[in-house]
Amino acid sequence: MECKICATTTSPVFQSLVLNKHTVTYFKCPSCGFLQTEKPYWLEEAYKYSINLTDTGIVVRNQRSVRITTAIIRLFFDQRGKFLDYAGGFGLFTRMMRDVGFDFYWSDPYTRNELARGFESVPGDRYTLATSFESFEHFEAPGPDTLKILEKSDNILATTELLPDPVPPRDWWYYGFHHGQHIALYTRDAFAVLARKLDLNYYNADNFHLLTRRRLPLLGRALFKLPRVKYLLYLISFPLSIGIRSKTLTDRHVLKGNQPVNS
Repeated sequence: MECKICATTTSPVFQSLVLNKHTVTYFKCPSCGFLQTEKPYWLEEAYKYSINLTDTGIVVRNQRSVRITTAIIRLFFDQRGKFLDYAGGFGLFTRMMRDVGFDFYWSDPYTRNELARGFESVPGDRYTLATSFESFEHFEAPGPDTLKILEKSDNILATTELLPDPVPPRDWWYYGFHHGQHIALYTRDAFAVLARKLDLNYYNADNFHLLTRRRLPLLGRALFKLPRVKYLLYLISFPLSIGIRSKTLTDRHVLKGNQPVNS
């Protein structure tokens, strides 16, 4: 099987029972380290529910992502821009970022928007930054699927857990055998190769991945080389949030029809 990132011939590393019924082979790339399943014929069954039952960390994960995204926007992007949460689920992150004060919009073809209704993305719109959290591990075709996000923005902030080296035992929680939705697992090298192929710069902060057509300034590049930069970004988000005006109340007026959404 050919690696979906760098096209190197992969090797099978283990098999596991997915959805408690399908014996699935996992293949690892010897060049970039990317781990992928065999052709995922079980996805329709895996996505019976778009949010899997055991994702008990969904709220705390969004709380942390709000803080880190806030820091990254304030440090490297125009906070007055328009932002997109791609594969935004029920709309929790979009709502939370609007509550901070950023002009975020929601997009997800597979899930119903419950918490950010009225702030759906408009086809053809471009955004300062697109977030795409816990989605890359679901991509059957990482290159083309990333290009779909790049149609919306030149800058992507994604989250996905990096595959440890050596490949962890089959009890590693992020494999997600029980729900069958995680079919692509990345290393830093795999992200770097993907970025080069798409003419992007890649900056890593643990499970946060910034893919951008911009080259960050020297201090920004130095920041992302720090070993615990994710935690630093989390901490500095609090002072960086000072002075941002929340949209919680103004959005209420928008949704009551007192002013247009994109004003």
